[in-house]
Parts: sequence; C-alpha cells; structure tokens
Amino acid sequence: MSEILVLYYSLGGNTAAMARQVVRGVERVTDVTARLRTVAPVRCGTEAPLDRIPDDGPPFASRQDLADCDGLILGSPTRFGNMAAPLKYFLDGTGTEWFTGTLSGKPAGVFTSTSTLHGGQESTLLSMMLPLLHHGMLLVGLPYSETTLNRTRSGGTPYGPSHLAGEDSDRQLDDGEARLCRALGRRVAEIAQQLRS
Repeated sequence: MSEILVLYYSLGGNTAAMARQVVRGVERVTDVTARLRTVAPVRCGTEAPLDRIPDDGPPFASRQDLADCDGLILGSPTRFGNMAAPLKYFLDGTGTEWFTGTLSGKPAGVFTSTSTLHGGQESTLLSMMLPLLHHGMLLVGLPYSETTLNRTRSGGTPYGPSHLAGEDSDRQLDDGEARLCRALGRRVAEIAQQLRS
C-alpha cells in the first residue's frame, strides 16, 4: 500500500477544502491511501507551545510523516505571491531529511488559494516547488489533457490546482477547481505507485 502525504496550511478554510479534494483524488487509486496533515501557525518565542494535535482538523505534520510517505502534495494560501510563513517554517526545518535524502525520488505536487485572480497563484506554486526540488523530489503538474484546465475561469494552472477565494475568502471551490484538485491527487498517487513497483 502506497501512502501520499497531503500537507497544507489554511487560515480561512479554502486551502483545507482543496486538501480534502486532493485526498479524494489520491484515494481513487487502488492500493493508495492519503495521510492528511497540517502545520502549526508561526508563534513568537514567548507564547506557550502548541499541542501536537489541533483543536479540530488533522494533526500537525511530523518528520516521521515525511519518512513514511511515498509522495507529497503541499498546499498553501498565497501570501504576496509566496507560500504562507507556517508552511515555509516547517519546510525550513527539514534539513535532516534533505541531508539523508528522505524525500529524494518521490513524486510531489502543489496547490494554492488566492483572494484575487491575479494574486500570485502561479508564483506561489513555484515558491513551493523550490524546496521540493532541493529535496530531489519529482514534480508533478497538471497537463492540458485535464480538459478542465482549458475551460477554467477562476483557478487552475499547469503548475498545480488553484482556487479563487474572493476578497472576503468566502467563495467556495467550484466544480472545475475541485476536479483539478482531485486530478492532482490521482496523478501523484499513480506515479508513486508506478515508482514503487
């Protein structure tokens, strides 16, 4: 059984909704399961440490989650055309995994949510790809054979799924955005399975 780690940070819930769709795509592939994890918010040194399990939602990711996975899919809201600080902070702490090659040769994908259509969707996806390349991961995008990519009017890029959340972050995933999330999950799962065999 292959396992894909779907790791995300979400503040308003939109990236979390995308992550759940990615999980659905992963789990459509026979003999593949998804492990859904989030990252803790960044806190100053004077605040009390956070529990390992948030009040609601999936647990916070651990280094063991990285070691256990056969593939990784990262999600983050856009922050000035870049990934959000909590996800970057988590990735910055993976030096041991980089040194030992824990993630090397495993497939990876990325997804994001923005408030505005031109809010940096593609640059955010690219910012998440950089540490994955340094880890030696094999990047998986969305080809235009995913016909939804040709018709989207909101989110969706060949670099990975994206979502237009709106100025108040209250716009739900539309059918096309959800379909692209599932497509990425399925693609990473299929590639992980092929690499494993």
